[in-house]
Amino acid sequence: MPDQVSPPSIQTLSSREIYRNPWMRLREDAILRSNGKEGIYGVVEKEDCAIILPIDGDRIWLIEQFRYTIGERALELPQGGWETAGVDPEELARGELKEETGLAAASMTYLGMQWIAYGFTHQRQFVFLATGLSETEKDPDPEEHDLVVRSFSITEFETMLLDGTIRDSCTHAAWGLYLVWKSRQPR
Repeated sequence: MPDQVSPPSIQTLSSREIYRNPWMRLREDAILRSNGKEGIYGVVEKEDCAIILPIDGDRIWLIEQFRYTIGERALELPQGGWETAGVDPEELARGELKEETGLAAASMTYLGMQWIAYGFTHQRQFVFLATGLSETEKDPDPEEHDLVVRSFSITEFETMLLDGTIRDSCTHAAWGLYLVWKSRQPR
């Protein structure tokens, strides 16, 4: 049976930009649902980003930084975007890894793409495994002034995922994708 694409169950009637800054755009769409009911939908638009799993043997590198939206410091995998459309995902991943951790990777393995919170935002995140790590200079953005690089054993990292120390959904999802990918590699 060939793949069939279902027609959208929501039709856009009109769209208007509500807000814009260098990192995001917010639009409000008037919509018509397939049941005949009209409504509105708010959509945050952001450029593509990357998340990187920097693994060397039994160690993984994480970023700790203050996240304004939740009002606390958080541990997560290195991740981010460049606010530029059409950037090569691997170039973006390599750039973010260097910028945030000061690490360069001999090998970058593409693991997949995931949507970030597609209930309200239109942003893709490309997932890469970085191996063959070597130190280089960090090059953080001004917004990353308080960024701290930390290394943990894989066991410590997984414990922090389970005990709630790490609550970043992108980090959790990237780790799950990595584990599935790893389980299918020839031994």
